[in-house]
Amino acid sequence: MTASVLDDIDARPGSTTSLLRTLIGLYLRPLGGTISSGALVGLAEDLGIPAARARTAITRLKKHGLLLAASGGYALNPAAVPMLERGDRRIFSVRTMRAGDEWMLVSATIPETRRDLRHQLRRRLQFLGAGAVSAGLWILPGHLDAEVEELLDELGARGFATLFRTSDPRPAQPLVQAVTAWWDLEALRAEHEQFLASVTGLDLSTPFAAYVRLIDSWRVLPYIDPGLPPELLPADWPGVRSMETFAEHSALLAEPAGEHVRSVAS
Repeated sequence: MTASVLDDIDARPGSTTSLLRTLIGLYLRPLGGTISSGALVGLAEDLGIPAARARTAITRLKKHGLLLAASGGYALNPAAVPMLERGDRRIFSVRTMRAGDEWMLVSATIPETRRDLRHQLRRRLQFLGAGAVSAGLWILPGHLDAEVEELLDELGARGFATLFRTSDPRPAQPLVQAVTAWWDLEALRAEHEQFLASVTGLDLSTPFAAYVRLIDSWRVLPYIDPGLPPELLPADWPGVRSMETFAEHSALLAEPAGEHVRSVAS
């Protein structure tokens, strides 16, 4: 059985590796799963990445399992497709909780001998937007149920976890206060503000580069932001503005960016 390829939660948006992952995630599937070496390096150069640096990053992505060597170029690793499809759902179909929606609780008890798994599960649950209620207990929007199950299976951690659903969590303090302890809302606010600032710097006269950079700047936010109900967030929360800004620019840039990729790859 081929091991699943997990999301790269360490690639810094705007870095060479992150931009190339975003490029590959966006376009290799529509291109049939393969691309020539020249086309991939040429598209990297269109992003402002020198050819030598692009080749080094491509080698790194092969090592991480995203790409496979193919005749004359590269192929998308089939084991990476579930991860990319999960990314599509998050990036392009952002869901926000409403009052009365269900929550999901994840209770995980992992043996001391598996500290590595405990650490990885904690980091990846945070990347899915989970809040920490206490050590080994996590809370997420109920609509992330399937993603949590998938993550637990991919990590081999399902046997250590029990999942619960509830529409009525009752912390000791009011829920609006509890969420400020479960999630770092100020860090999330900073991420939204950083994304909004990045959009102002896009050169819309080069749609391909602008679109890849837009997606690259945005792609982490729909993961780490759980989409809490508005009544549990500060009145000046920037999340809606981020989503509207992303949708507006994505609609403007996606088609001409795709045309450019097809012309280079053909």
